[in-house]
Amino acid sequence: MPATERPSADHQEARPMSQTFNVAELAAAYANKSPQDILKLAFEHFGDELWISFSGAEDVVLLDMAWKLNKQVKVFTLDTGRLHPETYRFIEQVREHYGIVIEVMSPDAQKLQDLVREKGLFSFYKDGHGECCGIRKIEPLKRKLATVKAWATGQRRDQSPGTRSQVAVLELDAAFSSPEQPLYKFNPLAQMSSEEVWAYIRMLELPYNSLHERGFISIGCEPCTRPVLPNQHEREGRWWWEEETQKECGLHAGNVIAKA
Repeated sequence: MPATERPSADHQEARPMSQTFNVAELAAAYANKSPQDILKLAFEHFGDELWISFSGAEDVVLLDMAWKLNKQVKVFTLDTGRLHPETYRFIEQVREHYGIVIEVMSPDAQKLQDLVREKGLFSFYKDGHGECCGIRKIEPLKRKLATVKAWATGQRRDQSPGTRSQVAVLELDAAFSSPEQPLYKFNPLAQMSSEEVWAYIRMLELPYNSLHERGFISIGCEPCTRPVLPNQHEREGRWWWEEETQKECGLHAGNVIAKA
């Protein structure tokens, strides 16, 4: 930005990171704050260096809240190559609705080709989803986060009582940080319930993934996602052939419970 140009009201200037930015203290102080307050904290410290992760599902609520604080909010999404057509259409709908750029991260073509050639398109039903998710999700995410100082996710504690019940509103990302390059992770929706999320969507008439109208709650890749029945937990619709403690793709490594 030229020195003579004043920042617009929607442009967020990051203030210098102070020595008082103590993750544990701030996480405790903001544990019961609203998602908007948590996002304000993130923007105050990181400005345009904060990125929003958008999965094409209920985290449209996070994107909406962030956009209302900063119209120039930076957003990225992971295209695994196996998403539902409805999810692709929804991502495009969100892009047009908010008038934003959504950076799409894709898998490494050679690694993906090697996996498919060696094991076929559905190896995860036999070997577990770890290898496939590693190539289609983790590697592209790692590539993106290597360029980022802070990111915000739509994780909620009620999404998986077995693996997400302790999600903090702010944390040092243990999976993708390094001593030389710390990565700060905000989870502003951590305390919201599914009911509160949907009340927000309906009240403000936000766009949403049409799969939700067909019984899908937790939405991922097409082969690994199915609708859930009444009174089933949303995570029952993901990787249903695997143990309860393994129903994480690894994007949020702190949630993964090691096999005994």
